[in-house]
Amino acid sequence: MGRLDDRVAVVTGAGRGIGREIALMMAAEGASVVVNDLGANTDGTGTTNIADDVVEEIRAAGGSAVANTASVAEVSGGESLLQTALDNFGGMDILVNNAGILRDKTIFNMEEADWDAVLAVHLKGHYCCSRPFARYLRESGRQNGRIINFSSVSGLFGNFGQANYGAAKAGIAGFSRVLAIELRKYGCTVNTISPGALTRMTIPLRENRGETVEQEDIDAGGPQHIAPIVVWLASDAGKGITSEIFHAARGGVAIMQQPRIIKSFRKSTGMWQLDELDDVVPQLVEAKAANIEAADRDGVSVEV
Repeated sequence: MGRLDDRVAVVTGAGRGIGREIALMMAAEGASVVVNDLGANTDGTGTTNIADDVVEEIRAAGGSAVANTASVAEVSGGESLLQTALDNFGGMDILVNNAGILRDKTIFNMEEADWDAVLAVHLKGHYCCSRPFARYLRESGRQNGRIINFSSVSGLFGNFGQANYGAAKAGIAGFSRVLAIELRKYGCTVNTISPGALTRMTIPLRENRGETVEQEDIDAGGPQHIAPIVVWLASDAGKGITSEIFHAARGGVAIMQQPRIIKSFRKSTGMWQLDELDDVVPQLVEAKAANIEAADRDGVSVEV
């Protein structure tokens, strides 16, 4: 018996890297999987049939899967994911929004096309795929749905040369919080993954810094380390856990802090005066610094 027996999952960007590992593990746990991948290069150009390769790999292992090569950046593409699941497996229970591209440049050199392409695949892609699935859950009454979205430390913390990617990934975190609220009454959880893994998208970043990536590095920090938390959240064990951000990398799994008011001041009458803010704002900044210090201290990994 697998943890995802009789469940139907759609995984976008599942032809390589993190998405492929998720699709393989979900199939191994009993899910029927729609393997979506346009087969594009890391910058979004070109197409290949890599989704078919993953489908064959799943079937060879005794699993059930079909390919879908639609673009997630288009509403029609997102709708086709649901239709593929319905046509082949009779329903849909899990959506993993993993597809993505990179066009890294500083803001000085980033062209409009670079901005639009990354936002389209990442942020709009999450919308295009989530909307038809959400409507399906509401209209069909199908319970225990799961949406698992993919953000990044580039959006949650910031990273040089990734204004487009960071904006999209930060937007996905906000999108997920709203979606969790809207879908709670329909029995669907929505969680976000912040992954850290060596893939064809991230290995060049290390190599550009003059670092070498060996097979032992990939074994210790490859995309296979992201799949377990995704599959766990998609299983019955993840029921009731929603609107969270989990960070996974190199054998580690962590839960991330969400935006909260740390400290506040309120005037009894009138608006703030500048000389009053001279006193108040430094206290707010100090409170934030103390909060970060406590999070850094308490967030140290525990070996298990």
